[in-house]
Amino acid sequence: MSTRTERLVLERPTAAHADALFAISSDPRVWTHLPSGRHTDVAQTRADIERWQRSWDLIGLGTWTVSLPGGSVIGYGGCSHQGAYWNIGYRLSPEHQGRGYATEVALAGMEHAREADPSLPRVAYLLEHNAASGRVARRLGLELAWRGPDASVPGVRLVYADRPLTPEQLSAVQH
Repeated sequence: MSTRTERLVLERPTAAHADALFAISSDPRVWTHLPSGRHTDVAQTRADIERWQRSWDLIGLGTWTVSLPGGSVIGYGGCSHQGAYWNIGYRLSPEHQGRGYATEVALAGMEHAREADPSLPRVAYLLEHNAASGRVARRLGLELAWRGPDASVPGVRLVYADRPLTPEQLSAVQH
């Protein structure tokens, strides 16, 4: 599936995107808020693409490859199905950060997620010191649903959502 926003081309990731996405995912500037997330081998990126493809096969929606018109891949993002909720996420090359692209791809993902299954909340979870992602979450109209310690990495986790979360949904987001 491919879709367009005002400035972006969003398409289902394929193996052909691996090198471009690895260049982004391996750039330490992309991971200043979570250095342990940086890819060190293209196999990690390929595994992400395979996981995203499974979501597309099962649900009909998943993470997109984000490109500029003309074909230059600048990142990935959108909404992915996580069982009890839709996860809003994005990762953009440093050269394309700060231009509103994260908000643009996240809004498109939220719209498609609402169409695919409106019963599930749309959620963004991020580390508190990732101020840029916090600004994007608020621009999306999400409200802070939880703040507390992260179970997997040092730091404070923030959970933003488009509606109040049930205890079960909040538990699913935290794990």
